[in-house]
Amino acid sequence: MMRTMSQISALALASAFVALPAQAQSYPSGPVHLIVAYAAGGTGDVVARTVAPKLSERLGQSVIVENRAGASGALGARTVATATPDGLTLLVGQTAEISINQHWLTNIAYDPDKDLMPVALLAVVPLALVVPAKAPYSDMAGLIAALREGQHTFASAGTGTPGHFAGEFLKAKIKGNLTHVPYKGAGPALTDLIGGHVDLYFPGTPAAMPLVKNGSVKVLGVSSAKRSAIAPEVPTVVEAAGIKDFDFTLWAGVFAPKGTPPDVIAKLNTEINKALNDPETRKRLIDSGADVGRADPRLRAQRERQIPADHQGNRGNSRISAICSGGAWQSSPRAAPFKLERFRTADWKISNVCPDALTFASGETHLDTVHAWCVDT
Repeated sequence: MMRTMSQISALALASAFVALPAQAQSYPSGPVHLIVAYAAGGTGDVVARTVAPKLSERLGQSVIVENRAGASGALGARTVATATPDGLTLLVGQTAEISINQHWLTNIAYDPDKDLMPVALLAVVPLALVVPAKAPYSDMAGLIAALREGQHTFASAGTGTPGHFAGEFLKAKIKGNLTHVPYKGAGPALTDLIGGHVDLYFPGTPAAMPLVKNGSVKVLGVSSAKRSAIAPEVPTVVEAAGIKDFDFTLWAGVFAPKGTPPDVIAKLNTEINKALNDPETRKRLIDSGADVGRADPRLRAQRERQIPADHQGNRGNSRISAICSGGAWQSSPRAAPFKLERFRTADWKISNVCPDALTFASGETHLDTVHAWCVDT
C-alpha cells in the first residue's frame, strides 16, 4: 500500500494551447453539469461546489453540480462516459472510479482509459481518521487498544475507495477486529459515524474538517506522510501508530466523455485552472485541507510500461504509469495498495510497483494497474 499509493491516474493531453478554434469560442452553448459520483457531503462534492461558482462566472453559463451515487462511483462515471461529447456533461472523477473500479469491480460498463478524457486536476487531499465524538478514546493508542479487544466497524465511501484501503491496511497492520461497511459516499458514512453506527472512517479532509471543528467527530490522525497544514497539531498515522508506509491521499479531477473536441477540452482546462487560481476559491480549498498546488496540469499523452510483477499474491503483469514533473519521473497522489519498488528502464527515472502481499477480505490482491497525472512544469 505504500508509497506507491502515490500513483494515480495517468492521463493527458497536448500541452500547448494557443488560439482557440471557433467551436471553443462558442462553448458552452448551455448549462454545464458537473457529475459527482457519490452522495453529497464528500470530498468531490465539496471541491466541485467550491469551484462551480467561479467556473460559472468564467464560462458565462450556469455550472450545476449533480450527485449520481452508486457502485463506488461507477454509476456517475458511466453517466458521463455515455453522455454526448459536447463538454456540457463532465465528471468530477476521483481515485476509485478512475483508477480502481475497473480492476476491483465487475460489470461496471465503462472503461475510464477509453471512455473518458482528462480535463484538469482539481485537488489532492489527505484522509482524516475520524471517530464519533462520544468515542471513549481520543488518540491512536486508545483506538488501537479498543480495536484489538472487540468487534468494530469502519465506514468507507464505497468498496475500492482510498478510505476502504486505508481501513483494511490499518486492520492488517494492527491485527484488529474490523468489519468494512461501504456507503454511497462520505456524506452518509459520516452521518452514521456521528450517530455511532460505525466506529471509524477515513474521509477526505474537506468532508471531515467541518465536523471536527463543530465537535461532531474527533480526528485521531491523518493518512498522509506529512501532517496537514490546516491541522498541524494532528499527528500522522505513521507518527501516532508507528505503522510504516501508511500514506494515503485522495484526488479529484474533471473528465469529459471520449470524443469531446480538443478545443473544448483546452478551453475547459484553461477556465478551470483560472477558477482554481481565484484567491477566494483557492483559499476555501486550502482551508479545507486540499492541495491545489498541482492543479495547473497541462496534461500530456499517457505513458505506460509493462513491468513483470514478482510479489506473492500477484497474478499478472503490473501496468505502470508515472508522473512527469520537470523532466523527472516522480511519485504522485496516492491511489492503491502497492509497495514501492525501484525499477529502471531507458526512459524511467523512478518507477514502481508490484502489488504487496496484503490479504483483503476477498483473500486476493486485485489491483495490477496504477496511473498518474503528467504535470508539465
